[in-house]
Amino acid sequence: MTRKAQSEIEDLCIRTIRVLSAEAIEKARSGHPGAPLGMADVAFVLWTRFLRFDPKAPDWLDRDRFILSAGHASMLLYSLLHLSGYDLPIEEIKRFRQLGSKTPGHPEYGRTVGVEVTTGPLGQGFAHGVGIALASHMLRARFPELFSFRVFALCSDGDLMEGISSEAASFAGHLGLSAMVYVYDDNRITIEGSTRLAFSENVKKRFEALGWAVFEADGYDHEAVTQALAEAVANEEKPSLVITHTEIARGAPTLHGQAKTHGAPLGRDEVRAMKEALGWDKDSEFFVPAQVYEFFASIAERNRKERLEWERRFEDFKASDPDCFRLLDAMISRKVPDDLFERLLASAIEAKGKATRVISGHVIQAASKALPNLVGGSADLAPSNQTEIRGAPHCVPDAQARRFLGVNLHFGIREHAMAAIVNGLNLQGAFRAFGGTFLVFADYMKPALRLSALMEVPSIFVFTHDSIFVGEDGPTHQPIEQLWMLRSIPGMVVFRPCDVFETAGAWAYALKNNRHPVSIVLSRQDVPEVNDILPRSAEDVFRGGYVAWRSGRNEVFAVIATGSEVFVAVEAARLLEQEGIGCRVISMPSFELFLAQPKPYRESVLPKRLPCAVVEASSPLGWYRLVGKDGLVVGVERFGLSAPAEVLREEFGFTPEKVASKLRSWLQEQGLF
Repeated sequence: MTRKAQSEIEDLCIRTIRVLSAEAIEKARSGHPGAPLGMADVAFVLWTRFLRFDPKAPDWLDRDRFILSAGHASMLLYSLLHLSGYDLPIEEIKRFRQLGSKTPGHPEYGRTVGVEVTTGPLGQGFAHGVGIALASHMLRARFPELFSFRVFALCSDGDLMEGISSEAASFAGHLGLSAMVYVYDDNRITIEGSTRLAFSENVKKRFEALGWAVFEADGYDHEAVTQALAEAVANEEKPSLVITHTEIARGAPTLHGQAKTHGAPLGRDEVRAMKEALGWDKDSEFFVPAQVYEFFASIAERNRKERLEWERRFEDFKASDPDCFRLLDAMISRKVPDDLFERLLASAIEAKGKATRVISGHVIQAASKALPNLVGGSADLAPSNQTEIRGAPHCVPDAQARRFLGVNLHFGIREHAMAAIVNGLNLQGAFRAFGGTFLVFADYMKPALRLSALMEVPSIFVFTHDSIFVGEDGPTHQPIEQLWMLRSIPGMVVFRPCDVFETAGAWAYALKNNRHPVSIVLSRQDVPEVNDILPRSAEDVFRGGYVAWRSGRNEVFAVIATGSEVFVAVEAARLLEQEGIGCRVISMPSFELFLAQPKPYRESVLPKRLPCAVVEASSPLGWYRLVGKDGLVVGVERFGLSAPAEVLREEFGFTPEKVASKLRSWLQEQGLF
């Protein structure tokens, strides 16, 4: 093909992307046309000249990942996926933003093939991509003959304004994640108008200061964009940012450059005028020239050949190094030993009677021996969270070329980015990643926690210092409402274990699970064991709740407790038993798992005939779902205080004597005593 012919077909492809994007948004009467029109050229160059993918093998292990961090530009991505031959037919383009379509308003991982990360909340794609890029470097370090994939992303002004992007960019620059090539759509427009209203920093200098290589190009000069991307890809020392200067709604005859095109359809007349200006039949709908499909098919064929060559190398690797292959296979298949719980429990028992965070630290040591792909760390709190894998290498710049062999990650004081990076590591699929901090700082992580659940990613979040019993640090560090924040996220499984058995069970569940994120909430203070707890199994913990203790007398009520309050509830029940009042104590390490059990099981644990109370040093907010309007919740409905934990037990009424008194008064009110 001559250079002129090549240029003509590429121009036709870009016009097709613009028209498809505008038409789908117009048909939906909803969407964001500005970015797809403005970034069509840059995305086309990136997609056809640099990105390695195979639409017929979308899960190819060494494919490059493309992340549309500016998720509002979703029709840009959907147009590219459709034209490239992914399983996204034109009928789905026509159903943009409609119920049940594969083209939702913002890209959703798991709904649309080719979407690597759910994006839309700005900054999230940027930070999740850092986790995927970290996985690439870690795989390269372990299997250099197999892995070389990069993470490409398109980012907007809004992405770079969000705080999470600064956290994630700092982390990426610190480690030198050169597998990252991010493109910044510098169109100088946000919803309210010019970026001059709120965003005047020098982005180039900012990212250079963060340790990035920065390149610039006119977004409509294809050769300049190609040169900038080629230099970014060739850089092996730093992550790269390619700043492309563009115009929002490029191609719209009267609306180009205007802020109103960010989040509203262009309008029927403007779309028709745009088609005419682009040489399109203005009365056509969702028309794709045959030459465009043929061109994208040639790109797919080139990538297919590269994928087949990789598969040949993979088979050679499998034959030449069976031990290494077995390791990789165990990693990508997420295999866990059948006796995982027993291994974890054996390690946990060494810390019997200690704080559950200490018990968890022992469990992590056993887990790391059982799962060679376990990686994780803390937001600068590893000694407190007990998250270090002892004796294992650390992923730090001082380790130089061997840094990516490390399994201990240091996220720094960047909780929000940590959550997204952990998600990204787990999204890639070869590693089981966890991140830890204090429970009160879960608030910093909420958007990424929510995305982990929305994407059904099996991330593990370790939250320690779980209640007012943090003590002297006072109310700023004493969580009250955070447990119910976590529990309120659809699909998030939360464990608050009470002892060695439940802590081992929580970790076993998290490591065996591949369906959703898990938060493990742990105490700062030592937690005594209930010596005469009823016989139980790991399955009881996995069910979320079970009868932990029963008095020898006729039961007149039930009390539910979690974490450090299980021991307190049992001791209070003993005091009431001495007064002739019988009850059962239910340990409920996971509220949501218990509610997910079949009704017969739930009623065997918590019979309807028994009035119910709850003891938990947290907000009582959600417990009324189980105890009803006449139930009792011994909780915390105000902020904590700065004092030793034992003083706070007295002040807030979490001693066995004070809990027994509250239960007694409640029973009297109910006419049961």
